[in-house]
Amino acid sequence: MHEWALAESVIDTIIEEAKKEKLKEITAVKIMIGELQQIDLDIFKFALENIMQSSVLQMDFDRVEINIDPSFLKCKVCGNEWTYSEATGKLPESESEAIHFIPEMVHIYLRCPVCGSPDFEIVKGRGVWIEYIEGEK
Repeated sequence: MHEWALAESVIDTIIEEAKKEKLKEITAVKIMIGELQQIDLDIFKFALENIMQSSVLQMDFDRVEINIDPSFLKCKVCGNEWTYSEATGKLPESESEAIHFIPEMVHIYLRCPVCGSPDFEIVKGRGVWIEYIEGEK
């Protein structure tokens, strides 16, 4: 599952940033996950916690905040804006799974709910990033 790979990348980034900032202890981390990533949060949290325990990272997992960044999609034809969650109930599981692994595939499976165009942009709600890292030197 790619939740483990994402968790490993997040931990590696936290460690790199902590080294750059010469932090001896990390006191808080906020991770943002775009809704289009469709991460299974339970698996992601489990992976993060397990990878943290086996890394050089000295941090209590309870100090990690994980938030979902809602998606916003905008039709380039009619200007309509909608969210991915508004459309997910209409997608078969196989299509939703494809988007889970490759979020750009949303363009193949979704259409503007107003005009039916497949020509839309992902305004926000994709990717995984660290919003902030706090620590003590």
